[in-house]
Amino acid sequence: MKHLLILALAILSITASCRNEKAYVEPQLTGLEKYTDSLFTASIDSSMVAGGAVLIHQNGETLLKQAYGQASLELDVPMPENASFEIGSVTKQFTAVAILKLVEEGKLSLEDDFTKYLDYDTKGRKVTINHLLNHTSGIASYTEIEEFGSLVPQDLPRDSLTRIIETKDFLFEPGEALIYNNSAYFFLGLIIEKVTEKAYEQYLDEVIFEPLGMKNTYYCSTSKAVKNKAYGYDFSPEGLQQKQYLNHKWPYAAGSLCSTTEDLLIWMNALHNQKIVSNEQYQELITPKTLNDGIQVRYAMGLTNFTNYGHQEIGHGGGIPGFLSDTRYYPEEDLYIICLVNTAGPHGGNFFANKITWNILEKKEYEGIELDFDPNEITGTYSGQTRGRKQSVNVQALTDAITIEFNGNGKIDTLRTYIGDYTWMDGNTKIRIKDDLSKVDQVSGFYIMKKK
Repeated sequence: MKHLLILALAILSITASCRNEKAYVEPQLTGLEKYTDSLFTASIDSSMVAGGAVLIHQNGETLLKQAYGQASLELDVPMPENASFEIGSVTKQFTAVAILKLVEEGKLSLEDDFTKYLDYDTKGRKVTINHLLNHTSGIASYTEIEEFGSLVPQDLPRDSLTRIIETKDFLFEPGEALIYNNSAYFFLGLIIEKVTEKAYEQYLDEVIFEPLGMKNTYYCSTSKAVKNKAYGYDFSPEGLQQKQYLNHKWPYAAGSLCSTTEDLLIWMNALHNQKIVSNEQYQELITPKTLNDGIQVRYAMGLTNFTNYGHQEIGHGGGIPGFLSDTRYYPEEDLYIICLVNTAGPHGGNFFANKITWNILEKKEYEGIELDFDPNEITGTYSGQTRGRKQSVNVQALTDAITIEFNGNGKIDTLRTYIGDYTWMDGNTKIRIKDDLSKVDQVSGFYIMKKK
């Protein structure tokens, strides 16, 4: 009887315990979570990327915040939830805002010749701070010059790079075209230091990072140990490799910041809701600029602003050895998408951001109209300066379209989406061919090529 009583008490105890314990229920993934997981799983399994992090936020609600893959392949360390990445040219929007804050304080003007602040021989040309901000200065970009490769690992005075750039010819006259230019943002960093008498990173800490509570955003270092900092890798057909060494003295105000998806959301939310600059300065920041001939480009100041398949997009990507990033904001949908990847290769932040964007939004293809002129009028070969090199494009006519072939490479593309005024759409690229000129607007570049 005693044994039966003990057994009964034991059963009652177990039953009570089971009632008090909450049964584990596996969380149900949303369709967006499943889709994004599948993108990263496929890319990681195929060694396209080591890992990454994504944050998607809309109408005040976080739809997805997730880390994927490895922060260190060598140590087999999973990507931390709030890992920090080198964000490359996403840095440029911070530099642009810092300049605009100095404008607001009356310490400089966008129309100032930048040589008012820096010793630089422009060979008689006036290059304004505005030209630097929107890549229309015509100054050679240091990442495209031959000497930069040997400079990358060295620790030299920053003036060394300025003097090298100064020896290069202008690519075009200021305001005539738009060729993406890291030299310009390098100079803007030097101007910030000249005007404020503070280091670039110190000024950003004081006016942006600390006021906004961005505790995990900082100037990258090749020596300082930072908790949760992801290692960077470069893609190769033989497998992922350790990233190329780059002394962070050189990317500087053009690309040397590190951050996290959480901090970048704080930044973007504050920026696009005018909590860090006035509405007047914000409009200056995001408004695309106009070239000398009156054509409006789609690059503003450290940000592109354009219609992406039917949706206004304000954003910027970044690339630096070992890391690729993408940040974009869709104001009409109040949608933020941030993608950071610790691998430089074909599946960068832009790859994932594009896939995710069109999983959330409806992609509206550009609608063409019938040709209203004879395309034989514009056939021929056009050549001109593009980013990093001179290129030629051969244009041939079809009945209702044209074909283009770059540099005689044998790859012939047919352009059928004609939108009027001698202009075609090729994806988001606008190509206008008229009056013996081919004008190519690639959102972050506007190239002018002349008929031979």
